[in-house]
Formats: sequence, structure tokens, C-alpha cells
Amino acid sequence: MATRKIYRAALAAVLIVAGWGATRPAAQAQEAERPAARSDEAAGLEVQLHLLVARRAADGEDEKLPASLDAVVKQLRATFPHKSYRLATTLLNRVKNGGRLSVRWSGNPLFGQSPPPGSAPGSNEFNIMGVKLEKDDAGRDIVQLSNFGFNARINVPLPSVASAGGLPAVQQESTGITTDLSVREGEPTVVATLNVGPAGDALILVVSAKRPGR
Repeated sequence: MATRKIYRAALAAVLIVAGWGATRPAAQAQEAERPAARSDEAAGLEVQLHLLVARRAADGEDEKLPASLDAVVKQLRATFPHKSYRLATTLLNRVKNGGRLSVRWSGNPLFGQSPPPGSAPGSNEFNIMGVKLEKDDAGRDIVQLSNFGFNARINVPLPSVASAGGLPAVQQESTGITTDLSVREGEPTVVATLNVGPAGDALILVVSAKRPGR
């Protein structure tokens, strides 16, 4: 009787070891897949904001713009009456997939001259409450930008009014936009056209978002 009990215990141990060996490759396969499933989140997303200045009056030849904006500028020329386009600044930021972004800066004269000494400099603020890589209905990669916000206080020269130093006087104007939007991954998209100043000039916001290396 004791011999049978020993035999049954040994058989059970063999079956347990055999079962563990059979399930181990599947577990290893699942573990190997996990880093790939998290690769997008680990790499994060690059969010790029271009600020273009569009002028109604022709002021010489257009500034050479990045080739990535060619299609955007072509669209703008076909839609708006502005004569020239200039790249005021570009912001590039890395954001965790599913994260948020907030950027503030000042002192950048997007339009015309800087304010006279002693007056307040211009200021700018760029916020996105949620940046998330998703799929659209056609299965294409898109980036959701939740609560996208841009606000600026811009110093705009008034050519018809001279300051004490003989330079055009400067007027500070506020402009901005808040919206929810989605963009195709890696494709620059016009978010807003903000009119600024008495001459009908405009500040144009172009945003793109993609995974690094794409």
C-alpha cells in the first residue's frame, strides 16, 4: 500500500512539472509582447507648433519656410488675401502619450517692433490638456488634442501714430483660441487664423504631432 502511495505522489509531481513546461512558452510569448504593446506610450509624442505671420501688404519676398509647411501655405494662399507669410517661431515639445502640455514665454515680438522701453513685453501661452494617439474610423493613426488653447498679448505698431522718440507707437492686443481637435499623425494642420492689428494682418497657428522617428 505504501509503495502505491509513493508511486501516485511521484506521478503527480511528474504531471505538474510537465504541465508547467507546456504553459511556460505561452507565458514567455506574452511577456515578449508586452514591451511592444507599450512602445508608443514609452516613446511619447512630439508636438510641434508653428506660428506664422501673414501680412496683407506685400513687404518684399517671402521668407523661406520649412518644406513641411509647403502644403499648408499653398492652402492659405488659396483661401486668404494675405500677400506674404513669415515664420515667427516654432515650438517642439515631447509629451507622454496620454499626457498634457503647457508652455509660456514672453518677449518675442511676433508683429512689428518691440514695445518702447518701460512698457510691457508681449506674452504667449500654449496649452493642451490631453495628447493621445488614437485610430480613426478608417484605421489611420491620429492624435487627439483635447482642450487645445493658445493665448497671446501681442505688441502691434500703429504706423500713423509716432511715439516721443519718433518711432511708431505700439498697441498691445490680446488674441487666442480654445478648441478640441484631432490631427493625422505627422501632418501639419491649420488650427486657427487670428486677425491682429489695424492692417488686417494675421497670426496663423499650425500644429503637428507624431511619434519620434516617424
